[in-house]
Amino acid sequence: MSATSSRSFDYLESLPGTVFYKLYQQPSTALAIFRRMLPDLAKCFVMALLYMKDPLPAADLELWVKPDSKKAYMVTNPFAASLRQALTGGDSIRSFGVPTTTPDLTPVSVADLDEYARRQWEGVLGYMVGTSGVGVQPPVNLSKGVKQLLQAGHLVEIRDRRVEITQDGFAFVLQDVNTQVWHILILYVESAEAIGMDPVEVLSFLFLLSSLELGQSYEKAHFSSTQLRTLTDLTDFGIIYQHPPIAEATRFYPTRLATTLTSDSSALNNAISGALTTSPGVPSETSSGFIIIETNYRLYAYTSSPLQISLIALFTTLKYRFPNLITGKITRQSVRRAVEMGITADQIISYLATHAHPQMRKHNATKSTSNTAGLPPSVLPPTVVDQIRLWQLERDRIKATPGFLFKDFVSLSEYEAPCRYAEEIGVLVWKSDRKRMFFVTRHEQVAAFLRSRK
Repeated sequence: MSATSSRSFDYLESLPGTVFYKLYQQPSTALAIFRRMLPDLAKCFVMALLYMKDPLPAADLELWVKPDSKKAYMVTNPFAASLRQALTGGDSIRSFGVPTTTPDLTPVSVADLDEYARRQWEGVLGYMVGTSGVGVQPPVNLSKGVKQLLQAGHLVEIRDRRVEITQDGFAFVLQDVNTQVWHILILYVESAEAIGMDPVEVLSFLFLLSSLELGQSYEKAHFSSTQLRTLTDLTDFGIIYQHPPIAEATRFYPTRLATTLTSDSSALNNAISGALTTSPGVPSETSSGFIIIETNYRLYAYTSSPLQISLIALFTTLKYRFPNLITGKITRQSVRRAVEMGITADQIISYLATHAHPQMRKHNATKSTSNTAGLPPSVLPPTVVDQIRLWQLERDRIKATPGFLFKDFVSLSEYEAPCRYAEEIGVLVWKSDRKRMFFVTRHEQVAAFLRSRK
């Protein structure tokens, strides 16, 4: 199972049974879960049992299941009923949306939808990494709700009125686009109740959107207030497109970010992910890798993408910028700055290795010194990898521990008893017998012990 479906599947597994009962009443939800979130063996079970009125004897499945499992199996309702409706086209409750029948006066092509989705999603990522910090204006103005959701998900923090990416946020931008979208949508579902919406209805509506057809417009007239609000919020992320002004729009278009939510298609990566690496209109010749780093820590990145430039600027001191190339150097100060933001050395190394130029891969595959030690060939120069980790360790050598210092004991015996007691209860961090002082993380029990001795 992919990382994308794994995250969404883990979230679904945490929901109570009553939520599943409501979700499975929608054929679109049943089909989406069947297509994307079930492993191959589970799909075999479901299809074998779906159209059977009675439970299947264990003898027919004994080759597929453990001998000590239950003796009969069946797919329960409403999942079975909804999936049968989805497979046979018997949906009568508009679970797969209602296509518009009137022509659009301002038609939108698939290319337009891809460009809109790319621009909006790049705006979200650009806000997180701070594209304005490298002299690049953000491509879109994000709504207050989008910014609050990113903060609630601990993807960004506000420090001194500045937006700074967190360790979780940096890990987020390193993921593929489909995984990023699912991450945001799960955060949205989890926060739905706090803004007065039913999380179950929101989640069911997301599955509905994932089943729609790219390039087709759909009606909004039959949607509930929760669905209409969700539609508006998803427009800010580029998952949905609506003609402005949104409040007056009577139709909407799902973008590729929505239609590939429960699909194994690689079309999303080709159309959106590649566009996030390069600028629109620029051939994506280096989408497989665009970074070259030398043993002297100099970095060359063949990209004009504001997002990628901002990401590199998080841990690199940039020197020059050309139309399709930036140069810089990874320094002790730049790495320490990134570490202070919560970015780890391993994340920096992972980013550099993931986006390494094909020429680097070819060169290091044959000449990497890692091979002499019996290790897999390293894409990056080993000296660079080791030094980045050492620069992080410099900061991690000192660790601050909040607590309380006990000192000024009259005699050694007066000092030893409470110190020994603090060690026994597991709150002692440091002690100095010569100076007759010790440091603890909690003081209540130690103070009570001292009072009891008076």
